[in-house]
Amino acid sequence: MTEPASERLYQHTIEAGEQGQRIDAVLASRLDEYSRVFLRRVVQDQAATVDGVVVKPSFKVRAGQQLLVRLPPPPVDGPQPEDIPLNILFEDDALIAVDKPAGMVVHPAKGNWKGTLASALCFRFQQLSDLGGVTRPGIVHRLDRDTSGVILVAKSNSVHLELSAQFEQRQVHKEYFALTLGQIGFDRDVVNLPIGPHPYQRDKMAIRKGHPQSKPAETRYEVTERFAGFCAVKVEPKTGRTHQIRVHLDHLGAPVLCDRLYAGHARINRGELLKRKALKQPDQPGDEQVILQRQALHARRIQFRHPLTQQEMVIESPLHADMQAVLDLLRSGS
Repeated sequence: MTEPASERLYQHTIEAGEQGQRIDAVLASRLDEYSRVFLRRVVQDQAATVDGVVVKPSFKVRAGQQLLVRLPPPPVDGPQPEDIPLNILFEDDALIAVDKPAGMVVHPAKGNWKGTLASALCFRFQQLSDLGGVTRPGIVHRLDRDTSGVILVAKSNSVHLELSAQFEQRQVHKEYFALTLGQIGFDRDVVNLPIGPHPYQRDKMAIRKGHPQSKPAETRYEVTERFAGFCAVKVEPKTGRTHQIRVHLDHLGAPVLCDRLYAGHARINRGELLKRKALKQPDQPGDEQVILQRQALHARRIQFRHPLTQQEMVIESPLHADMQAVLDLLRSGS
């Protein structure tokens, strides 16, 4: 991949209407081609000055101040190969099954140019399909950044086409495991409600009946364990809408634990978990230890037909350590 060698210098005089705003907010409002997350990282890397003084993202500007930012150029052609370790669950001449960690973005996008699964794949594998475009080498489907678990990657275009057809025809069986905040009324059921863009929060989705941009969405679930204030749930999405599981579980009154968008929190420590579980004893050593800082959603199992051999394949990803620690604590009751 070719990346421009020179950085961009951006200069701006703070206007009266921007008085009191954080510097990263000012930059985000003026530089539409960059995300606020990306710009915040730029400022954190000491690449922004106000009146010649290096500032932090939380710095609040005043009218008349001179802002200067050194902006690194975003990649334009595709992911930069990066030597990032990958846990390979399965590989043959046709495809790869990767156990994606939470926190890893699948492919480059606005504000997330490095550290992606696509970058790791480009470094490790010589041949990947290009049907998804230059930014998505081999990527057949995706998982949210903070969802862990198994994801399929195609090595050739023909394999990519076959796998994509199976997804479109709903012949791929996916099973997720979730920990929810709150109780689900039924032990098992099907949620069949359309999902579309949230009416006023652009990074969220919502149940939108009759909305022109809504799409049908079907999710089957089964509560496998109940705890005071929490559930362990097996989830089987029959469609693949953005945020589908998260939106449907939130609709049931039991959002995914530590889901920033739908549960309103992004992390939980041991003491907070026990308080919610109504088992909190007097403060104990270790209560402040953060035991989960991402949504408790894991792609545990995928079943599909091998594009070349036509053999029925089942690939599983063990529950990752952070979610297992929460589950163990819920089971122990102390």
